[in-house]
Amino acid sequence: MEYHIPVLLENCIEGLDIKSNGIYVDVTFGGGGHSREIIKKIDKGLLVGVDQDADAEVNTSEFDDKKFKFISTNFRYLKRYLGMKGIEKIDGLLADLGISSHQIDKPERGFSTRFDARLDMRMDQGQELTAEKIINTYSRDQLQRLLGTYGEVRNARTLAENIIRERIKTPVKTTGELTGILKKFVPANKQNKYFAQVFQALRIEVNDEMGALKEMLVQSADLLKSGGRLVIMSYHSLEDRLVKNFINTGDLGGNEVKDFYGNSKRPLNPLNRKPIKATEAEIRRNPRARSARLRIAEKI
Repeated sequence: MEYHIPVLLENCIEGLDIKSNGIYVDVTFGGGGHSREIIKKIDKGLLVGVDQDADAEVNTSEFDDKKFKFISTNFRYLKRYLGMKGIEKIDGLLADLGISSHQIDKPERGFSTRFDARLDMRMDQGQELTAEKIINTYSRDQLQRLLGTYGEVRNARTLAENIIRERIKTPVKTTGELTGILKKFVPANKQNKYFAQVFQALRIEVNDEMGALKEMLVQSADLLKSGGRLVIMSYHSLEDRLVKNFINTGDLGGNEVKDFYGNSKRPLNPLNRKPIKATEAEIRRNPRARSARLRIAEKI
């Protein structure tokens, strides 16, 4: 099975407007699907792949060392690690947010409801916080917050209370034990969506995905050269809203920032007002593309 099928590949490559001598960063390297196409267009330039998942580094062996470097880190530390390699400015940045097919398809990673496995969900296997720890140690208010905010679960309070009630009896350690609890709160014909919402909420909390995205977006504006491209694909409204706000205003909250003379201080110019979505043909080939939302911006 392929590590991960790149989504909206042609749109992403076109959006980057690659120069043969430019410096580009794929901050979600994963299986290297997007990076393979980027590096084809680079001659004397450089591609930097970034990924916090140790499994991703295995996919770097085919890349030419003269045109490619890999950094094993969370993209929230992008500016620091690029600086350590002597890179201060870049011509383009690509981010394919969320979870990879590889991570979903490995039972032991605990990302999927299809397998009964330990509640893990760490993208960086070296960190301490896991989904199991969250389920068994968070307070009711903490659980309610993350379920309601990150999963948009409507009965977040009731579910949080019942998770605590169940864990008092027996610690909740596996995905199967968790879905066993969830089944009590949703009709059978709506279980898949409900499970996905809860698992998404836990995954975002475990990996602090929203915090990392905020930090990366702010750094991207500093790193990009004038005319450089920011290409970001998101898969749920929380991510897309942040990306849209930052691209349109330069502010994560979407508040327009102006200088003394009333001119906009946003660092980026949006190149598509509405997000680009996958075609029905691509969705048939790759169902994960269904929820993809692509936004492209140029550094002013």
